[in-house]
Amino acid sequence: MPPAVRVAVAPDGVLHYAIPCRPEDLPGVSPQALSTAWEAARAAAAAEHWGPHRTLLFQDGPVLALADADAACWAEAVDRLAGLDTLPGLALCLRLLALVDLLGRARWMAGLFAIGRDGIEIHPALLSAAATQGLDAAGRFDESGMKRLLSGRIAGAPAGRGAEAG
Repeated sequence: MPPAVRVAVAPDGVLHYAIPCRPEDLPGVSPQALSTAWEAARAAAAAEHWGPHRTLLFQDGPVLALADADAACWAEAVDRLAGLDTLPGLALCLRLLALVDLLGRARWMAGLFAIGRDGIEIHPALLSAAATQGLDAAGRFDESGMKRLLSGRIAGAPAGRGAEAG
């Protein structure tokens, strides 16, 4: 059984999570779990279920504050779905937030997602990469590593066949 994540509520209502590992040691998740978390977070935002601010205190690592309304909302959705008091739940939450961060800063990813009236549709290869690619010490995806991984899965796939893991 993995070590427990300890949760405490500060006097100001902020939830503090004492996490017994570093962000880069969090486990991968399934692409389906990430897709489900994405949909749960979108639904929570649409319903304006904002959730409390959270502070993630990693062992020998960074302190991450989920203090903006969107991050708090998405964390609340993942907490209800998978439990942020578990390492798999935290891994799911951070991968979801890291994916949103990467979509916002990596212009080369424009062809891997489409924004429509019903939300964002994400290419399956991107979803799979985000589910399994390691996080860095700051809980983010390394953009160049993600680009290398995805170029092998998408650009290298022969025509007529699905993208192959690479």
